[in-house]
Amino acid sequence: MQGNKLYVGNLTYSVTEEQVQKLFSEHGQVTTVNLIGNKGFGFVEMGSAEEADKAKEALNGLSFEGRTLIVDEARPQKDRPQRNFGSRRY
Repeated sequence: MQGNKLYVGNLTYSVTEEQVQKLFSEHGQVTTVNLIGNKGFGFVEMGSAEEADKAKEALNGLSFEGRTLIVDEARPQKDRPQRNFGSRRY
């Protein structure tokens, strides 16, 4: 694994950043946790690529708060075409 940022999916909507940080900190230093509001996923940044790999191996497929976690290396965000809602023609 090259990066230290992980995608975490299949989270319950009620899970908190503190709960996720506690879970991942058992596998290394957690530098940031960013849950995407009520979407069931988020991102965890670990202190190093080695720690991220260790956390991924340990937590992917783990049952957490009643759901099976999906943990994978985060991919760069794709550029999306800009939407221009103000210039509609009828």
